[in-house]
Amino acid sequence: MHIGIPAETRAGETRVAATPETVKKLVAKGLHTVLVQAGAGINASIPDSAYQEAGAVIISGASQLYEQSQIILKVRGPEASELVHMKKDAILIGLLAPHLAEEIEIVARHGVTAFAMEKLPRISRAQSMDVLSSQANIGGYKAVILAANVYQRFFPMLMTAAGTVKAARMLILGAGVAGLQAIATAKRLGAVIEAFDVRPAVKEQVESLGAKFVEVPLTDEEKAKAETAGGYAAEMSEDYKRRQSNLIHERAAAADIIITTALIPGRPAPILISEETVKAMKPGSVIVDMAVEAGGNCPLSELGKTVVKHGVHLVGIANLPGLVATDASALYARNLLNFLNLILDTQTGELKIDREDEIVKGSLVCTAGEIIGKS
Repeated sequence: MHIGIPAETRAGETRVAATPETVKKLVAKGLHTVLVQAGAGINASIPDSAYQEAGAVIISGASQLYEQSQIILKVRGPEASELVHMKKDAILIGLLAPHLAEEIEIVARHGVTAFAMEKLPRISRAQSMDVLSSQANIGGYKAVILAANVYQRFFPMLMTAAGTVKAARMLILGAGVAGLQAIATAKRLGAVIEAFDVRPAVKEQVESLGAKFVEVPLTDEEKAKAETAGGYAAEMSEDYKRRQSNLIHERAAAADIIITTALIPGRPAPILISEETVKAMKPGSVIVDMAVEAGGNCPLSELGKTVVKHGVHLVGIANLPGLVATDASALYARNLLNFLNLILDTQTGELKIDREDEIVKGSLVCTAGEIIGKS
């Protein structure tokens, strides 16, 4: 099987879908040939020579790579200029943005079989392939580092001969993978942390990392609806949103740094920090809006920019995992390798796509020109 690793073409994408580690494992039994486009790993600090040493074949151009590859591994979905060179019966695996119907329709029309890694079911067997978790983990870490860089004071409390410096107060909105890593990273830096999430079930995890869990009192009906079957935070009622807004406004006014991570798959990010709340924050405070690509948890955030509004620094840098490209690529590549092991026969190297398998069925978005299900 010929497995192709093209260079990413989307603006700002620095990650790569395979590393020398995963290439070495793919070619180990002599069943597969891995083709890597020249320069594909440069932005992740992986030179072509490292891929060659691992057993990959370096291909100079994207068109040649696509024309020779039966399986394509990517970070982001292909653009039109890439699709035209792809084989009609190729297998495409990556972060394909399945909630964007037009993107999937374009891929489907080309005839390829595509697997969107965002749609993996949240089951224990799929954990080793869970790209959303591996990348969110990195994003949560980097969000805190960005906040520390922008914030013009210390994170930890310091007692010096010149006086005492108070610890920074941080509020983290959303206690999923990104939020929990943000808590852990901020704790290491010495901040005092509060965290909010609509899901009462995450309280224990938040507190185990040393943060105080801030919660809106829920009715029994609201508790049952707070979490989706996939483990994500769910859309809540208007009455709940009003109570949530009041609580967040109060805690935000006391915070020095806010990191927002709230996302609802396939929908615009919920507004958690209103302009009135920003106005109530201390001068010099920082908001890192990790949901900026989905519209932002704060309407004042600007995609790809760090701006100051009402005296507050708003960090709207997208693709935070891409700022830690080497490690982000390493984790992402392992996720894809584990997925490949599911659809390739370990003895013959041939495709064995079992559409009854829960993971395969859940991630398949199109095949033979047909769109499978809806995101």
